[in-house]
Amino acid sequence: MRNFILRRLFLGVFITFFGAMVIYTVIRCLPTSYVETIARERASNPLSTKTYQEWLDQLNQVYGLDVGIIPGFFGWLGNAIRGDFGDSWHYGIPVTEKFSQVIWYSVIINIITLIVEIFIAIPLGILAARKQYSKTDYGITVFALMGISLPTFFLATILKYVFSIKLGWFDLYGLTGRYFTSMTPLEQVLDMAYHMVLPVLTLMMLNIGGLMRYTRTNMLEVLNSDYIRTARAKGLPERVVINKHAFRNTLIPIVSYMSYLLPSLFGGSLITETLFQIPGIGYISFQAILRGDIPFAMFYATFLIVLTQVSLIVADIMYAVVDPRVRAN
Repeated sequence: MRNFILRRLFLGVFITFFGAMVIYTVIRCLPTSYVETIARERASNPLSTKTYQEWLDQLNQVYGLDVGIIPGFFGWLGNAIRGDFGDSWHYGIPVTEKFSQVIWYSVIINIITLIVEIFIAIPLGILAARKQYSKTDYGITVFALMGISLPTFFLATILKYVFSIKLGWFDLYGLTGRYFTSMTPLEQVLDMAYHMVLPVLTLMMLNIGGLMRYTRTNMLEVLNSDYIRTARAKGLPERVVINKHAFRNTLIPIVSYMSYLLPSLFGGSLITETLFQIPGIGYISFQAILRGDIPFAMFYATFLIVLTQVSLIVADIMYAVVDPRVRAN
């Protein structure tokens, strides 16, 4: 088991390294130089004492853009390993400091989404498996496929149109209301929760379909097993057969699958947070990328790679614990 974990950790580090290198190479090969834009803005500042060329040379040197891609990447990597991702060009503070200010909004939204998704998708998936080829099964399947197929921006727009414009139940965007500063601490928490309803609903509906279908497929496989037939032949109630025997064995692959949901939620939150203007890591990163904030773009992309690899490693370890045959591969 120890050797399996070490091999998986080494593979994760290897993938992260080359993933970051690819992203760095793509950014360096962009046809537009954002450094030139920043240098031009700083040179045009009346308080600036440097020319455009002086600013350009300084910025190129600071961010390693005056050397080749490989030396520049290893320079960035050395600083990143020490926790120094540079200063954000757009926000004017260290990237990690800005990250620590906004990450908790995304964490809260994604954790709530994951919990709601689990409590809805798994029971519906089990229900669809128990009533295979019935109207209930077809209805749940159609609902799941709609969630999988709908684009994020389309679903968010529909929800905003119905619940914000037509019904007026929620604000169109934002994390707080106009009277947020005059509220008590409890009222502020409730106000933020109120504004998170539509973003959570959007993320939940987009991701619930995959988990629902996965649960149905695994439950059908378990229900057709010999030991389930034996349990039924012994006269056990159907509730005991499903909850005690079938569900426990279905839960193993489901738990492993759910470890993949976290990076997908954070990846999808970039669009969702932007559409609802929730100041989480997704929205902040999108704004930074639009303005050519290379340090923040590199950090955000690397963060998603690391989050994905950690989730995959956790899933592989869980599989190895359950099935010893995995360790030998």
